Amino acid sequence: MGDKPDQNYAIETLAVRAGQVRTHEGEQSEPLFLTSSFTFKNAAQAAARFKGEEPGNIYSRFTNPTVRTFEQRLAQLEGGERCVATGSGMAAILTTCMALLKGGDHVVCSQSVFGTTVTLFQQWLSKFGVQHSFVPLTDYAAWEKAIRPETKFLFVETPSNPLTEIADIARLSEIAHKHNCLSVVDNCFLTPALQLPLKLGADIVIHSATKYLDGQGRCVGGAIIGGDKMLEPMFGFVRSAGPSLSPFNAWVFLKGLETLGLRMEAHGARALAVAEWLEKQPKVKRVYYPGLPSHPQHQLAKRQQQGCGGIISFEVEGGQPAAWRLIDGVRIFSITANLGDAKSTITHPATTTHWRITPEERARAGITDGLIRISVGLENAEDLKRDLQQALKSI
Repeated sequence: MGDKPDQNYAIETLAVRAGQVRTHEGEQSEPLFLTSSFTFKNAAQAAARFKGEEPGNIYSRFTNPTVRTFEQRLAQLEGGERCVATGSGMAAILTTCMALLKGGDHVVCSQSVFGTTVTLFQQWLSKFGVQHSFVPLTDYAAWEKAIRPETKFLFVETPSNPLTEIADIARLSEIAHKHNCLSVVDNCFLTPALQLPLKLGADIVIHSATKYLDGQGRCVGGAIIGGDKMLEPMFGFVRSAGPSLSPFNAWVFLKGLETLGLRMEAHGARALAVAEWLEKQPKVKRVYYPGLPSHPQHQLAKRQQQGCGGIISFEVEGGQPAAWRLIDGVRIFSITANLGDAKSTITHPATTTHWRITPEERARAGITDGLIRISVGLENAEDLKRDLQQALKSI
């Protein structure tokens, strides 16, 4: 299949085969190129490679066959022309910003995003004159009102972290394009197995490959997917600044992609069972999961997505003390802020992933002191429910 996409192949086939180019050894599994640099036949070839006159590998900071295979496979899965891999999900967001923005430019961002994304805009990019506005994720009039002449792109997570709010990607992209802006979508929670933002009108897709693309909590990485010309400055930034993905991590992610479709289906089935059960528990005030009819964007999720993923948030009575007692009482769930793992995880967003934003910002985003986020893994759903049931007795 190589690096040329074939739209006749299903996503399950692309996840296993896309981007693989065998060496002269005829290996079945993708080779791992653990080398810092590559040699040249002669000085003329070296010069041609550096000038871009001849394709080929130079230095693993920006040209490595294993990383390239991961990039090509993920690009095909997302339906994009090109992918640029980075050392983390936050590096992918930073790379996008550094490539597209300059001092005086403006970004409109959902207020319902990962806490570190908020910090990136508020604390770091603002130092260089990049302005930002945060708006409610589902208030499309607020999105449009916030756009200025200097606005370059709209940034959204959908589903959002941690309340799993759903943005209408097509509608948001139409608003962006109407004002000559780009639409940038973080697709971390669903992956291309369950959602294809580019086909819905988005211009750029962002991933923390650390999460579901890996699927087993082994490595950290990120990716940006979009049009070839649009991603050229992202590649240039990675080449110059070096927030690169390591070949070993790329190789691990390739193994993760092979089972992506199966895992996302299994995560979703277990999450729905757990979410339905949580809604019936007297000490649980509210459950946030797009697969539930009670979710405010349930119908949009059914129309826009091919599944609802493995992330559930729920609010318990008793605020932070009760939430902490429940978290401390689990026996199966791992207490960690990471997600997308085969192992189910649990965290308290207000004091972990979103602790750096102000209480007022958390309140606007709906992150209460009693809110708990779980990432439902691949354990038996009945075992997970029993674990939460015994932990609920402590509050």
